[in-house]
Amino acid sequence: MTLDAAWPILREVFGFSEFRPGQADIIEAILQNQHVLGVMPTGAGKSLCYQLPALVQGGLTLVVSPLVALMDDQVAGLRRAGVEAETIHSGCPRADNVNAWRRAAAGQARLLYLSPERIMQPRMLRALAKLPITRIAVDEAHCISRWGPAFRPDYEALTRLGEIFPATPIVAFTATADRATRQDICERLFNRPPRVFSLGFNRPNIHLAVRIRARGPQQTVDYVRARSGQNGIVYCLSRRGTEMTTESLRFNGIEARPYHAGLDAQVRLEHQRWFMEQDGGVMVATIAFGMGIDKPDIRYVFHANLPSSIEAYYQELGRAGRDGQAAEAMMLYGLDDIRQRRRFIETSEGEPEFRRREHQRLNRLIGYCEGVGCRRQTLLEAFDEHLPEPCGHCDNCQRPPEVVEGLIEGQKVLSAVHRTGQRFGVRHITDILRGQATAKVREWNHDQLPTFGVGRDREGAEWQSIVRQLVAGGFLSIDISGPGGLTITPRGRRLLAGQEEFAFRSSPARGYARSEPDFWDQADPETQALFAELRAVRRALARERGVPAYVIFPDRTLHEMAMRKPRTPRELIAVRGVGQTKIREYGDLFLAAITRCAT
Repeated sequence: MTLDAAWPILREVFGFSEFRPGQADIIEAILQNQHVLGVMPTGAGKSLCYQLPALVQGGLTLVVSPLVALMDDQVAGLRRAGVEAETIHSGCPRADNVNAWRRAAAGQARLLYLSPERIMQPRMLRALAKLPITRIAVDEAHCISRWGPAFRPDYEALTRLGEIFPATPIVAFTATADRATRQDICERLFNRPPRVFSLGFNRPNIHLAVRIRARGPQQTVDYVRARSGQNGIVYCLSRRGTEMTTESLRFNGIEARPYHAGLDAQVRLEHQRWFMEQDGGVMVATIAFGMGIDKPDIRYVFHANLPSSIEAYYQELGRAGRDGQAAEAMMLYGLDDIRQRRRFIETSEGEPEFRRREHQRLNRLIGYCEGVGCRRQTLLEAFDEHLPEPCGHCDNCQRPPEVVEGLIEGQKVLSAVHRTGQRFGVRHITDILRGQATAKVREWNHDQLPTFGVGRDREGAEWQSIVRQLVAGGFLSIDISGPGGLTITPRGRRLLAGQEEFAFRSSPARGYARSEPDFWDQADPETQALFAELRAVRRALARERGVPAYVIFPDRTLHEMAMRKPRTPRELIAVRGVGQTKIREYGDLFLAAITRCAT
């Protein structure tokens, strides 16, 4: 079967006049009943790659998805587009699950969404064996790999699918898989080699930036307040940090909800649904929130702490800008983050090889944070992708840091660490360098050291930055088993002896300027007013139907409506994302809003 049969469905059901880059090749391979692994950046249209073939070929497509809310949202979106889809999960009343199964078994559904735990139950497998299953689609496939950044034991059982359904094509998708993870997925999930499509990892619409954490919660408040009215996620390292940050935002008049594993499951579900339905909500969360979140209009992802690895960071920042519009990824970090992350790795239950890989992944992320070159180039290199030119769309490209030769500064730090017995942290070492005779310095007689006061020419923040860069460069390491004392590595000893080179960033970036003008900055007042009115219509429809706002129309579609101002159904259907079913269901409401604003 070829793509010819797919074009009418693409236009009439999904409202698109063309495929996104790479989609056509993947869908064609799927229509030819091949096993497929698709590695696609978030927002590239993974879902369409298995939804469209399900409508073209008929039969039943099983979709394995990790989150209840994600399954509900995708099914709601498909139904709004006129597609028969069902989901069965523990969050549904038993009667609803029974009815969903009956419709699927009767051939009345084209897609059936199941969790990995549900599909692998023996009773479910026996029942599925009696149905004409056309295909099995596995979303978030990196969870299968033990080398991936988010291995989930409940996904392990999916490796038996090829044995249980030997003649059924399996397609798998992920946005986060380096070379080792891709190879592991191929070996574990498929019963024969799949076609592998890697569309790259570059998300050029996301502005990348890193700042040193210096003012605690106030930095987060300042950043979020500057983006009032935008949907955003704030990631924190701990449950306590999540609650404290939420309270800080609320105290400053910002609507925010917490999400972490310590909350009751029903509360988490309510907070997630609240966020999915908001125009301008902020979710403050641990990494327990986010996998498979299909909200396209998240305008920023803010990390208040260092993520666990560069792969995890890429996955988390990828929740921003899924609609292809301008978005931002901002990260704060400090030495205490590095120490905590090292400790997490060393106390994990993984094998030594796993811990070694995790340390390497963390090292790459630290290098990304302290690097002075293009951040996007550094990020993509972690996934074996080369960007030939600097992106021009990260903080380092837009405001290149000043880099200076730092042999003397490095030796001053290392000498202070050596003379104090390699047992003290960055603050104590900084006090010694700056000649600060604190009680602790006097207690240890460190005010008598030759290095006391040799760094009076620099501020404490500058010396702390130099120490961080020495850690990032492998000249110093942090004692993760104790209070965070600094120790000198073999490379550091060579630098102390003048046998290594060291250069450092002399002026850390500050402030939270917007990365680039957004829709509101570029549109004229009339268009802005129309866009606001269209959002209000969408919000009312979403509440009436009990679905997330983007299920009605994403922001990108509303932007185009506001710019083009269609007056007839024929003009409206030319807008990207508007299909025949949505025209019939509520096209008149949006056309009426456009007419009101234009008169």
